[in-house]
Amino acid sequence: MDYELILKDIKPTVEEKRHIDDVSSRLMNFLQKTCDEKGIDAKVTLVGSVAKNTALKGKSDIDIFIAFPLDTDKQFLKQTGLDLAHICCDEFGSTAQHHFASHPYVTTDIEGCEVDIVPCYQIEDGSQLKSAVDRTILHTRYVKANLAEGQEDEVLLLKRFMAATGTYGSEFKVGGFAGYLCELLIIHYGSFENTLKEAINWKYGHSIDLENYNTSSLFKGDPLIVIDPTDMNRNVAAALRLNKMAEFIQSARNYIFSDNKNDYFYPLKRNLKREDILDEFSKRNSDLIAVRFNIPDMPLDTLHPQLKKTCEALERKLNENEFNVFKADYWSDEILNAVILLEMASSKLNDIKVNVGPKVFINKACENFTAKYGRENCYIQDDFLVHMQKREFSQAEDLLKYVFTQEHIGLIKVGKNLKKTIIKSHEFIDIADVGNENFLEFLDDFINPGQHIVR
Repeated sequence: MDYELILKDIKPTVEEKRHIDDVSSRLMNFLQKTCDEKGIDAKVTLVGSVAKNTALKGKSDIDIFIAFPLDTDKQFLKQTGLDLAHICCDEFGSTAQHHFASHPYVTTDIEGCEVDIVPCYQIEDGSQLKSAVDRTILHTRYVKANLAEGQEDEVLLLKRFMAATGTYGSEFKVGGFAGYLCELLIIHYGSFENTLKEAINWKYGHSIDLENYNTSSLFKGDPLIVIDPTDMNRNVAAALRLNKMAEFIQSARNYIFSDNKNDYFYPLKRNLKREDILDEFSKRNSDLIAVRFNIPDMPLDTLHPQLKKTCEALERKLNENEFNVFKADYWSDEILNAVILLEMASSKLNDIKVNVGPKVFINKACENFTAKYGRENCYIQDDFLVHMQKREFSQAEDLLKYVFTQEHIGLIKVGKNLKKTIIKSHEFIDIADVGNENFLEFLDDFINPGQHIVR
């Protein structure tokens, strides 16, 4: 297939690249000059996809690392790194926002470019690692040394394909393939098409070891193992969730046998209408329970795991109480609101349930059971002693209201930062009342979960 037209759409334009190169060059020169003038022993380095020439159009974020010698005091590194970032922001008229990885770093917007300024240690191999971000310079160096001429375009095709099929991005919200992982796949398999052809034959636990370190056994249990060429004790695919690996494999199969290959590089064409989506839910004849609550100000990589944990805990609690959750998921605008959506196969139960006791052969246990519930109220079901009792909750919503209280929130495993805000702000809503356009897309994906991986 001829990918020239697609590459024209996804590669940064000459103007975009020139602007990115100019801004990054001025920032690096200023930071290095500041270090030299202040007698700070540090080397300023450009890393990430911009440095490797593997950035998609419109995604050319500038990642600048300030590398300190290995013997630098950690507190000095943190504070000096932040100070330098703030000086740089002041010089270029931007506002510094603090974020946290292994240690604090600054994100800012300078002349339309998103810029990360990150302090790290200058290491030469993975054995010298003092913080997780230290590897980034090694990653950039490795990719630039091993990605052959023309393979940058193959990386762009793979990234764009994954983005369009919902499998790109290692942040928790996605759980997909990181950019560095895409680059290593192209180095290993040679091209975008060959990566897809090989991927359809992957099995659970498939291993790629570019430098033949033979350390794959350290990562038994991971669905995909790609040994970091710069650190034999790290799996680059550690953040990849099984479902995203599976979606990529099936996307690859669908693409190979598709007559509409071009469509796999572009977002879904959606003309969403609220009435149509609500009608689709109505046709499913399911009961919907939607709980909205406020979210606290917290990093997204902390927020999403806690929302997922809370959603799964609610689903588990409902199923334990014999309500039948058909599907559950969560949505957030990542600023103020979150919604947990529970599609119920059954949200109403009869008022009586069977309380199962011990097997009839266990004498002491049976005596205790009948003493508690009354011998006249107990009977046999198979070889168990049982009795009937009134349910505490016959409506799923009533159970949730009970759980969302200060006294009973401990019955489920809620994200620790969400407990207070769920108790104080939760409300049961009609999904038709949420006006956010992204929520409409969430509902569309909820109803049609496979639409991203096939065109």
